[in-house]
Amino acid sequence: MKQAVIRLDEHRGRAQSAAEGRRVDMYTLVHKGIRAFMGSTLAAAGRLDASDREEVAATLAEVRALATFLRAHLHHENQFVHPALEARRPGSARRTAGDHVEHERALERLEALALAVDSADDAARPGAALALYRELALLFAENLEHMHLEETENNAALWAAYGDEELEHIHEAMLGSIKPEIFALGIRWMLPAMTPAERAALLSGKPAPLLELARTVLSERDWAKLTAALGPVASGG
Repeated sequence: MKQAVIRLDEHRGRAQSAAEGRRVDMYTLVHKGIRAFMGSTLAAAGRLDASDREEVAATLAEVRALATFLRAHLHHENQFVHPALEARRPGSARRTAGDHVEHERALERLEALALAVDSADDAARPGAALALYRELALLFAENLEHMHLEETENNAALWAAYGDEELEHIHEAMLGSIKPEIFALGIRWMLPAMTPAERAALLSGKPAPLLELARTVLSERDWAKLTAALGPVASGG
């Protein structure tokens, strides 16, 4: 843990510069959604009543949805972002690519533990649920550091190697490869996790179905801020 804190301190200045740079950023918004998704799932696993079969089923469904989304996210970065990094900054994706291999293994362990909870009898289920919770907590911790590295070092390498038009092209190609159900799941977690300004910039000019999805996942206060920013289009005028 101490080593992780030291590494985070080393990158903190670059994180601030990244936030102020206003460059095309393929990481930060989706990572906000992932942090929210993982936090919610971890909390659900931590308070799980292992004797309540309905609650167990709902929590395991959320764990499996998280694993599916994280695996897709890894695939998209492996397919689009890492090749872009390596093409112009050889070696710059090595660390995060290695992390991704470990994360794939962690997701396999998580899914195996979810299956163990699902198949356990009443006596064994509380212990299996606790093991799942602890594995999920470790995955969350590792991903927090990993995402920070991507948002700072990987972004810095991308910004040094590519112009914004090139980065936008890579980002659009990546978005176009995402399956609709994965995109919808990601947006459901991303939108409430964004700042009002980020949310308005993302949804400006977007089709009505995306705005309707936003309406279902945002609080009344956040929806009011969004409609004020977007004007008549968001409010149906």
